[in-house]
Parts: sequence; structure tokens; C-alpha cells
Amino acid sequence: MGKLYGREQEQAVVDALLDDAKGGRSGVLVLRGEPGIGKTALLDHAAAAADGAFRVIRATGVEYEAELPFAGLSLLLAPGLDRLSALPGPQRRALEGAFGLEDGVPPAGASGDRLLTGLATLGLLAELAADQPLLCVVDDVQWLDRASLDALLLAARRLQAEGVALLLATRDAGPAGGGLPPTGLPELRLAGLAEPAATRLLDARATAALTGDVRRRLLAESAGNPLALTELPLAVDGSAAAAPGALPLTSRLQIAFHGQVTGLPAATQNLLLVAAAEENGDLDVVLAAAAVLGATADHLAPAEEAGLVTLAADRRLAFRHPLLRAAIMQRAPLQQRLTAHRAIGTVLEDGDRRTWHLALAATAPDAGLADALERTAVRAETRGAHGGAAAAYERAARLTPDRDGATRRLVLAAEAATEEGKLVQAEALAERAGARTDSVFAHALLDQVRATAHFWRGSYPAAYRLLLDAAGTDIEAPHAARMLLQAFHAAWYAGEEPVIAVLDRLAALPLAEGDPLTPLARHLSAAVLPALGRPGPPLPAARDTAAAARRAGAETPSDLVQLCGATLVLGRDAETVELAAELVAEARAKGTIGVLPTLQFFLAEAELFHGRHRDAEVTATEALALARDTGQHQWVSQLSALLGFLAALRGAEQECAALAATARTATALTGTAAGSAAGSPAPAPGEPWAQWALALLDLGRGRAADAAERLQALTTGPYRHHVGATRAVPDLVEAAVRLGDPERAAGPYERFARWAGAAAVPWAEALRLRCQALLGPDELAESAYRAALDLHDGTHRPFEQARTALLYGEWLRRERRRTDARPYLRAALETFELLSAHPWADRARTELTATGTSAPAPAGTPEGPLATLTPQELQIARLAARGLTNRDIAAQLFLSPRTVGHHLYKAYPKLGIAARTDLQALF
Repeated sequence: MGKLYGREQEQAVVDALLDDAKGGRSGVLVLRGEPGIGKTALLDHAAAAADGAFRVIRATGVEYEAELPFAGLSLLLAPGLDRLSALPGPQRRALEGAFGLEDGVPPAGASGDRLLTGLATLGLLAELAADQPLLCVVDDVQWLDRASLDALLLAARRLQAEGVALLLATRDAGPAGGGLPPTGLPELRLAGLAEPAATRLLDARATAALTGDVRRRLLAESAGNPLALTELPLAVDGSAAAAPGALPLTSRLQIAFHGQVTGLPAATQNLLLVAAAEENGDLDVVLAAAAVLGATADHLAPAEEAGLVTLAADRRLAFRHPLLRAAIMQRAPLQQRLTAHRAIGTVLEDGDRRTWHLALAATAPDAGLADALERTAVRAETRGAHGGAAAAYERAARLTPDRDGATRRLVLAAEAATEEGKLVQAEALAERAGARTDSVFAHALLDQVRATAHFWRGSYPAAYRLLLDAAGTDIEAPHAARMLLQAFHAAWYAGEEPVIAVLDRLAALPLAEGDPLTPLARHLSAAVLPALGRPGPPLPAARDTAAAARRAGAETPSDLVQLCGATLVLGRDAETVELAAELVAEARAKGTIGVLPTLQFFLAEAELFHGRHRDAEVTATEALALARDTGQHQWVSQLSALLGFLAALRGAEQECAALAATARTATALTGTAAGSAAGSPAPAPGEPWAQWALALLDLGRGRAADAAERLQALTTGPYRHHVGATRAVPDLVEAAVRLGDPERAAGPYERFARWAGAAAVPWAEALRLRCQALLGPDELAESAYRAALDLHDGTHRPFEQARTALLYGEWLRRERRRTDARPYLRAALETFELLSAHPWADRARTELTATGTSAPAPAGTPEGPLATLTPQELQIARLAARGLTNRDIAAQLFLSPRTVGHHLYKAYPKLGIAARTDLQALF
């Protein structure tokens, strides 16, 4: 490794990362900068510093392999494949399927859940670090195929205590840089060298004496770029340095590389072209393909002597710099590049790589090759690599001789691009396909693609309208039902009337009894229409609907997730707890990770409504981490808002405000990009919960006016039918009455009363009675409060029961019945303290004191030592108390066993115990 000039601070950051990994703390660092700025040199420094003390694995992204699914990841993790057996079954099968191993079987749900591959990557990195710290180095990350990049970034976000140092190098983001967009990981941006360091580097690398003018020009034109300072002097007699400012620096560097390659023998140039086109640097493949172009192993020597390539111990060729590789590809005439790809495809035995190279070499339609490329796309989709599948389908369309076949493949490409989240590409493919066909079904599918793009940008009315129109065309009922279920999701954010329109259309579909969507569609109508004041069919138990759907072919939690949300709409919270908990456990076992944040959101809502605030916090915290790791911005918004509501219950004002702000901005794909149909920014999905959270905080702190303003907007606005908005009405009633303006709650209360009647569950009627007691007339208040408290008994909703008791106690005190008020106020105080609902406990304590009796001092931690644990520590400790091993817990929570052990080690002192065997008694 050559000496680094002027990089002392950057080297110190990298060295600190290595030191942390030696101590068992994992860390990630993204190096950013323009081409040639020294990212690779810093990676080399890290590898040299780690030599002997670390296990080191490396990979480099290659521009020309960016559409080969998992190409980069398979190269990086190849040294660890012998440890696959240590991974949990679903994760092991995910990697085997991703890498195309012979016995690899995709896990359940793999076609839509490539996220499991990222967790498997985390697990394998942890296994590689089991014996000694691991340094994982990836250069030119911007050229990694999307499937590899997603897996690597997910693993990076979940590294904790494995002893892994992960270094990623990428170009600057942006149209000019073509680099990796911001990842949220720690970053270090490399700038140009300061002039003294640049001067020392230029003097050290120049192979001949430089005149003063040339030396000054090189220093000025290089702008501190180390690669320019190294390479431009070699071209000082050519054009690369002859016209200052005439070309971008990257272009001048490539011209400098051109000059170095041009002087080599023709056969060596051909061999280098093959090596640049072959994505793995496999010497045997390169030599076999180069032989087709008349080059042999002997022709490699001139390139090695010139320092252009090196041969590693594993017989892999590496170029001195990625720009050199790019320059070789760009300088070659098109026909030579095609010949190189054809030669590589001819000698490869691996089906997908062979097909890709032959496709890159094709210049005319080829039905057989198009069919092979479609099979490659299908395999990529099976492995969850939708970006690679989209590219394969699109190229297959180009190679398809018949118009209808090419159009069908363009439709498939558009659908795959949508799955990948490449919305602009998906819409462009949809436009191309739509212009080529008159097929009603094809146009319906393309409208579904467009609608998905609108939905993820937050343009819910446009998505709803496209899907409703597409489902109304002459297509088969099962296809129409799937479009309408997707339209329901868009309609839920578009307003009540769109929701009703979708459900009416869904009910009119002639779905067969044996279709798995039939019981789900019926349940959705039965749960939602009565909640909106419309008649609907009888509502079956959620468990019965799930069983019917499974008998008809619903196989995974993803097929049933919407059922969990539907049960909440009409107040069947206990059914949601039961069903969602079962589906979460099933998703963990099967490895269907992508659906977990959705399921856990519904589960956390139901746990919260049942007063299980700590359980809800644990569930939502894990779900939020998964949603962030997997880029599910909609659920980042929803879960942040839900956690904000829990913070409001505790009176944690700053935490609540921060989480509500996150909920409103976590919309990179879901909120503000497109706006509503009118062009204004669309609210974030978590907006109703965020508003309710802030309002509850205001109400608990005695800011009734602020609470009423927020709650009135929520309960009368376009989201008034949402679960949170419906259940916020009793809070609005309380705030309005405290302000002396009960009329502002009249309309929402009437809606809530109708909803409670339709729900026909005791707890909802109890809340309606509480509202009635507040709104008057005063002579009926006591009977309403007593009836509400009677209904609260046995509903397992302690927070709402305590609030009713508090309001009744306040009413009794105002009626000068202080003795009668005390038992209710004491009961409320006790419950609020058990729930850590501090603002409400303070209110109850103040009221109790006003009755002329002393109130107990605020309790410390009513949950005991368990209250000192973080949500993740509590979750791990609970599982450990059940007898699960660290490896079992890691498999359930998608962590590494060492991270599980790390959290237990931190939990024991907080709990006042010394060993795992002491946990059972605590739980």
C-alpha cells in the first residue's frame, strides 16, 4: 500500500472504526467523494491496518454488472458460504436462492420479500466475525446491483455488537456524480488535498522532472484530486493536460488512461477489454473468453508490468482504478464490446450470467435468447431482485420478434420496476407498453402500475381513480378484486366517499366461493361500511374469515394482513390482538419480513387500546426499526406517530413532538412528492395519529384550547373515518366542555354515537356514555357516569376506565360530594401511576387533594426494575426468560446472537440480577 498524503484525519476515523470492532462494537462508515479523490486508498489503508488482527472480505461494484441480481453480494460473501448452515432456515434458504446454489429454495414470500436476504447477510457477517473481528470493504457501491445494495444496507443498519467494521465507498450523489443517494449511515466526505499535501504527492509520483509551468498547471487542474496528481503527469505530453478546463476532470483522467492502454499490444488490449466486461474478475473465464479474440495468458504480462491490473491469490484480476476499467470499455468500438460480451457468454456455464452477456451482445431480435432472458427475469423475481428482473424483461422485449410478446414483456418489466420502487422507470415502461397495444387487460395492468406510482408519491385520489377505472374494465373478477383491494388502500387516504365506492364495487363482483379474496372482501365490507353509517353484511369473527381464506389458498401473512386492520375499524380490538399476534409469529417463522411492520402496527394499536402500553411500545419500536431498515416510509410515518401517542400518555412532551414531526416528514415515497389531485402536498399517512398524539399531550397538560383545535380538525377533516380519528372524539368532547363550548363537539359526537351503536361492544358504549355525561344535561350526568363505569368493568381498557373515574370524581367534587369523589379519584390515580400516565396522575392527585384528603406522593417506577429496560432489552429479556437461547432470540428478532448477548449483559445490572436463570422469576 502506497503512502497516503494529507489524510491523517480520515485515517484516524477509519482507525477508530477498527478499534471499536476489536472491542466487539460494530460500526459502519460511508466514504463519499468524486472519482479519484482517494476513497480506494483509504479502503486499502483499512485493509492493511486490519491485516492479521481481522478477517478481511472485499468486493467492488462494477458498472456493467449493475443489472445482475446479487452479483456484488455473492462476490463479497463467497468466503463465508461454508457457514450458511449456522443461519436460521429461512435466512439460509434466502441466501441460497439469491446466489443460485443448487439446493437453494426460496423462502415463503420470497418473491416480494428480498429483505430476508439482508438479514441473512447480517447473520453471515456475524458468523464470519465469530472467531476474530471482521473488516468488510466494498468499493464503488454506486455500481452494486440493487438487490446486493439493499441487502448490504439493511445489514449495515442492524449491526450492533458483532465486531464487524463495514466500510463502503461511493461517489458523490447527484446527477453529475451518479453516486449513492443518502443512506442515513455515518458518512465521511473526502475533499481535495490541501496544496502542501498535493505538492508532496505530485513530487513523489512524477516519473520525470516537471517544468515550473507544467507543475503549477497540474496542481491547479487537479484541484487536490490524488488520482489526477498521479495519472495526469503520465499524459503531460498528450492532450489530457494540454487544455486546462476544456474537459471535466473525470474525462481528462479517462483520456490519460486511454493513453496508457493505447501503447500496449493489440492482444493485450483485447484481453483487458474482456476483463473489463467480465464482472467477477475470474481469470479462467477472462482467459477463455480472450482466447476467442486471439489473446492468451502471455498477453497479460504487459498490462501487469504497466501496473494497470493485478492478480490476487484467488486468481481474480483487479484494475488499478475503476476509472481505468470504465475507460477501457468506453474507448472500445461498439463492435469490439459486443464481441467481448459474446465471447464471455460463450464460455460461461452459469445460466443467468451466460444469458445476460449473450443478450448484451445481441444486435437483432432473437426469440430463443428472449425466452431465456425471461426465464432469468422470473428467477430474479423469485429471489426478490425485482430491479434485475425489470432489466431482463425490458431487454427480452427488445429481442422479441413478435409485437404482442414484446408488449407483454414490457408490461412485466413495468410491474417489476414498480416492485423495486423505481417509479419513474415503471411509468416510462408503462407508457411504452401502452402505446403498443389495444389489449384491455394490458391497459388495466399498466394503470395499476401508474396507480402504484401515484400512491407511493402520496397522490391518493389519482391512484384511487386509476385503480377503480381499471377494475371496471372487462377483466376477470379475481384480477378486478385485487385491483379494488389496492384501490381501498388508496381510498382510505382519499376520503369516505371513495372508500364506500370501492366497497360497493367489491361487493358487486361475482367472486367464486373458492377464491381466497372472497372471504376477505366480505369481511372488509362488513367491518367498514357500518363504521361509515352504511348497512353491511354481518361481521364474522376475524379468525373464521382467516380460516376460510386459508382453505381457499391464502398461504402467507401477507394474504391476511388487511384483515387485521379491518377488525380495528369496527372496534374488534381483541380479535386484532389475537390474529395479529399469530400472523407476526408466522411471519417470523417463515421469514416474510416485509409485512412485519404492517402487522406490528395493527398489533401495537390494539395493545395500546387495551391499556398494554409497554407491550405496544415494544411492538412499535421493533416495527419502526424494521420499517426504517427496509425503506417502508408509510410505516415509518405511522409507527412514529403511534410512539408519539405513547409518549403523550407519559407526558414526554419533547419526545412526543419529535416523533410527531418524524411522522409528518417520513414520506420520501409516500407524502409530499406528488401531492393531492389539486396539487397541494398530501398529508403523511401518520398524520391522524400524530394529530391525536399532540392533542392528547395538550389535553393532559391542561391546554384544552390547543387540544380542541387539533381534535376538531382531525374529527371533521378528510381522515375523520380513520381508526385514530374516530377514537379521538371523546377527547374532543372533554376539551370542548372544559372550554365551555360543547357545541364544537356536537357533530363529531353524533358520528361517534352512531359508530358506537354499530360497533356494539361494551367499551365503545362506555365512552359514548362518558361523552353524554360531559355534554349534559347535568341532571343525567351521574347515571351516565355510573353506567359507563359498569360497562368498563371487564373490558381490559384501564386507561379509559381511569379517565372515566377521574371525570366522575371531578363532577362529584364540583357537586360538593367530596367523600363520594375520593374512591374514584384514588382508583384513577392508582391506575394512571401503574400506566406511567404522569399528566393524568397529576390531575387525579390535584383533584384528590382538593377533596380535603392527602394524596400519595408520585410513585417512582411502578413496574419495578423492568421499567428501566429499553424496549429492545425488555423484548430480549422476556424471550430469554422463556428459555430461548441467544441464537433462538436472534432468529426471532432478526439480530445477531452476539447482539442479543450484548443487550442481556446490559440488562442484568438494571434488573439487579447476575445470571440468565434469575430472569424467570422477574417475569
